[in-house]
Amino acid sequence: MLEQKVISCDLCVVGGGLAGMTAAIAAAREGCRVVLMHERPVLGGNASSEIRMWICGAHGENNRETGILEEIALENLYRNPTKSFAVWDTVLYDFVRREKNITLLLNCTCLDATVEEGKFAHGRERRIRSVKGYQMTTQRFYEVKAKLFCDCSGDSILAPLTGADFRLGREDREEFGEDTTTEQTDRMTMGMSCLLQGRETQREIQYIPPSWSTHLTSENFAHRKPNLYKDSENFWYLELGGNRDSIGDTEELRDELVALAAGTWDYLKNSGEHDAKNWDLDFLGFLPGKRESRRMCGEYMITQRDISDGVVFDDEIAFGGWPLDDHFPGGFYHRGVPNTNFKTPAPYSLPYRALYSKNVENLFFAGRNISMTHMAMSSIRVMATCSLLGEAVGKAAALATKHGLTPHGVYLEKMSDLQTLLLEEDSFLPSKTRIVSETCKNALLQGGDDRLRNGQDRAHEIYGNEDGDYCAVAPETEISYSFPETKINSVHLVFSSDLNRKTLPGSHCERIHSTRCNQRLDSPMMHMPTTLCREFVLYGECRGERTELLRVSDNRKRAYHLNLGKTFDRLVLVPQKSWGEDADQIPVISFDFN
Repeated sequence: MLEQKVISCDLCVVGGGLAGMTAAIAAAREGCRVVLMHERPVLGGNASSEIRMWICGAHGENNRETGILEEIALENLYRNPTKSFAVWDTVLYDFVRREKNITLLLNCTCLDATVEEGKFAHGRERRIRSVKGYQMTTQRFYEVKAKLFCDCSGDSILAPLTGADFRLGREDREEFGEDTTTEQTDRMTMGMSCLLQGRETQREIQYIPPSWSTHLTSENFAHRKPNLYKDSENFWYLELGGNRDSIGDTEELRDELVALAAGTWDYLKNSGEHDAKNWDLDFLGFLPGKRESRRMCGEYMITQRDISDGVVFDDEIAFGGWPLDDHFPGGFYHRGVPNTNFKTPAPYSLPYRALYSKNVENLFFAGRNISMTHMAMSSIRVMATCSLLGEAVGKAAALATKHGLTPHGVYLEKMSDLQTLLLEEDSFLPSKTRIVSETCKNALLQGGDDRLRNGQDRAHEIYGNEDGDYCAVAPETEISYSFPETKINSVHLVFSSDLNRKTLPGSHCERIHSTRCNQRLDSPMMHMPTTLCREFVLYGECRGERTELLRVSDNRKRAYHLNLGKTFDRLVLVPQKSWGEDADQIPVISFDFN
């Protein structure tokens, strides 16, 4: 009999991709006891070194996803100038390890669940009591008992284990009135990919393909055009399985995908049609990166019409903006272009009600498996958007834990509190702005101007200031608020992290992605955004006595929200230095208090 350990917690998150990570971190930062169960040895899911898909998100100026994901991206720029996947894995690992409220179970596969059936709150008929995982490295079973559970597994493993309602495949155009060519509902999905990466060297490198590699010619690449010298080339189109069982056939598809990737490299190296003689194969993935499988059914199901029509939800907790990017089920062997690509009104609104089960009382979900149609998923599925959904779930779980509520109970009773929490932690909600206290609005502001206290934490066209409307001050300038002696609950600071990444080197593709596919000899070295404040001090004063509240050197964060609960009559922020060594001004986007 193998050993079994039991862990009790407030929230159990299954799946350690970006959505699972942000859910766990967001909840832990609010004081929740969290268990993060992940079946792989490294975190990040599709973004990890095992798969290496790019973190994509909303298109358009100033639409970069912030919150925890931006913290990760900035830390990666600081620690990983060459975009090494080895370093990237450690950055992701560090973000989870540093949270004392997270118990991390790596190499642990969720394989069972204990579920109660009955009549539960808000018409739900099931409640999860615990999940069980097997950790292959220790040959040990873990039973995790929790008040709340979150499925961030991608494949929605908790659906078959708990009886949670889910969908799989494509809806026909009539069901939701979507702009789809699917005439009848089917079980087809987007496929999965095993990626490859190359490294340019200064000498000729021979490549001998394995006997089982797929033989390919230029005819196979008629609509795909591989180019090792193009920054945007990440071989995403090496895709299969959309017309198969996207879960049950994964092992067979992996074999076919590995053979396809090896054959692609053989074609690039040995066909004589590409200048690849000095290129070496640096990576070939053996773990398929999936785009689609089961999608949970929630209180609300997001449709393509919601996206295309720009519906604004009262329960907005995140935004999207990737195109409607639907891949044909045949994948690489589909004749013609590999995908459709229709612009969306970025940023578009995403509702909280799509993040929890309609029939399991205490089940959240985040990532590519939320409650949405296939067409909506073609846009929402990308990892930057998924990370926002995870962060929203983490904050919702914290409110549910604090107030003894179910996920739907948070919607009914604490929706405004959830949105406030997200805004305070640097999430961008396009239809909302932070509420700034009247004391702050009426305080005497010196050294800055009213843009610091308008509750808008980025330049954006929805605010009418898309051209970078912020307060810029000389280093060592004191920005201060003076006001009647008052208990200050919190201080909010936001600096410019150059959301459009215009101060970084290389092409647009290089600047916006945290990782790189093909390493050329002239690939640029990354650095911190030069606009970001590197050193600053925050003081509080009362009756002439100054107290240091926060001092930061080598700052790698865009935003700070400090909970104080102390009495002051003056607050002083002193930006001292930016990451632009010769910069004579430091942009400050927000400095306000409540």
